[in-house]
Amino acid sequence: MRLSTRGRYGVRAMIDMAVHYTQGPSLLREIAERLQVSSKYLDHLITSLKTAGLVRNIRCAHGGYILAKHPKDIRLTEIIQALEGSIAPVDCVDDPQICNQADVCAAHDLWVQMKDSICSVLESLTLADMAQRQKEKGDYNPSMCGV
Repeated sequence: MRLSTRGRYGVRAMIDMAVHYTQGPSLLREIAERLQVSSKYLDHLITSLKTAGLVRNIRCAHGGYILAKHPKDIRLTEIIQALEGSIAPVDCVDDPQICNQADVCAAHDLWVQMKDSICSVLESLTLADMAQRQKEKGDYNPSMCGV
């Protein structure tokens, strides 16, 4: 199972906003520059995050985007689900009715266990946790990673 570019960049953008949370709103172009991603692509991600109630737009002279909630109140699960949808590895995990074998399928049990494990990890982490990790690691250089 792999996260899409959408999920990876969206999480990075949210971490960036959490790192800069106390500084107020950030312009989309500032976030894009810090992450070295396209402003246009980032705008699409921010739209999904706004729809999910995770980000809001401040319209004023010093406006921009800011987290809709404090970083400690945003779980990684919320971000991933806003950007990727369900984290189930296969459709029958979320809707066992689509497969007439779900009740007797050992693989189905594995898929459920995988989803539960991923959810557990994502639910255990807040955006504040990730911002702290980023601060401890220092400046982020996106060109050095494979995203």
